[in-house]
Amino acid sequence: MDRKIISVDMDAFYASVEIRDNPELRGKPLIIGALPSERGVVSTCSYEARKFGVRSAMSIKDAYRLCPHGLYMHPNPHKYKKASETVQKIWMDYTDLIEFISLDEGFMDITGSEALFGGARNIGTAIKERTKAETGLTCSVGIGYSIMSAKLASEEKKPDGLFEIPTPAALKALIIDRNVRTIYGVGPKTAERLQNAGISTVRDVLLQKDSVIRLLGNHGQGIIDLAEGIDDRRVTPYNVAEAKSISRETTFQKDTDDFDYLKDALLLLAKELSLKLRMDDIFIRTVTLKVKYANMKLITRSKTGEAINGAREIFQIAADLLNTVDKRPIRLVGIGLSGFTDTDYKQMSLEDMGSHQADERKKALDNALLGLQRRFGGGIIKTGDEIIAERRFKDEV
Repeated sequence: MDRKIISVDMDAFYASVEIRDNPELRGKPLIIGALPSERGVVSTCSYEARKFGVRSAMSIKDAYRLCPHGLYMHPNPHKYKKASETVQKIWMDYTDLIEFISLDEGFMDITGSEALFGGARNIGTAIKERTKAETGLTCSVGIGYSIMSAKLASEEKKPDGLFEIPTPAALKALIIDRNVRTIYGVGPKTAERLQNAGISTVRDVLLQKDSVIRLLGNHGQGIIDLAEGIDDRRVTPYNVAEAKSISRETTFQKDTDDFDYLKDALLLLAKELSLKLRMDDIFIRTVTLKVKYANMKLITRSKTGEAINGAREIFQIAADLLNTVDKRPIRLVGIGLSGFTDTDYKQMSLEDMGSHQADERKKALDNALLGLQRRFGGGIIKTGDEIIAERRFKDEV
């Protein structure tokens, strides 16, 4: 059966959310990320800022040099996550085979559901219309026979576009004279090696296959296949249970040795990770703390114990590990979770048995709260400690 893949990519997502919520920003060069006086990079920017050469992942210093009159803002992750959750729920109405690449981008395999909705173009149009109506944002939709073709199609008519690449022949005709970076997965270093050998375009790749393989080996053969339009990769829905580990981290605008503040950050990271575990009914046995000091030295500390998935439990282990590290300025903290299991079985002592009923009541409450979070979003329930940490953390970043 021929596959049908849709790639959905929100247009300048963070910037678009800010413009939606503050129309006075419309038409202005808006840069989301660090401020010009801080270290950091551009998370995203409006299309007006892109006209000056500003791009995502660019150093904020370089962005300011290119666009000194731009409007610079810190990101608001909670706001973007809420918008993302609405968008992703729309996608789920058309297929359960979805690979979320980030908050604002994903692949959908609609091979099995296409006929139910009158074809891929009807699905793509419906997603665009519903996204606009339900979030006030625009997206670009690409339809293809493979992951690469769908991704390239979503980029072809940005912003607010809809485009289809139906066959390998159509893909080759579209990209044949474009830079090798057009090929999905060819990064700057690979492109530089190819260009140093006189291979600058997709056509060059196809005309100099032996040279590509000699330079890059098996990876080179993969690049040739993609240039030919051959792409057998499958849309792979993310499953926490199948991952070896999951992690979250945050980098501070200013180095800090305030360990109470660092613990506030860990509490918020633990809550986000816990929700992901609980949504999939998964437990973990190992918590790893990641710390990067001001001098860029990176250290980790880990603890393995009984199976847990609660935010408070994860946070407490991470906080205890933080207490063991040197108290000097830190620029980044993170939490990693591993040792996945689908049960929270533990050996019970006589003392544990006495508290079994209380544990069951707590589990029932946790399940009720999880039901609310599934229905209304992860941020609907907050503990007092989380509210205080969130306020303090937001004030700093």
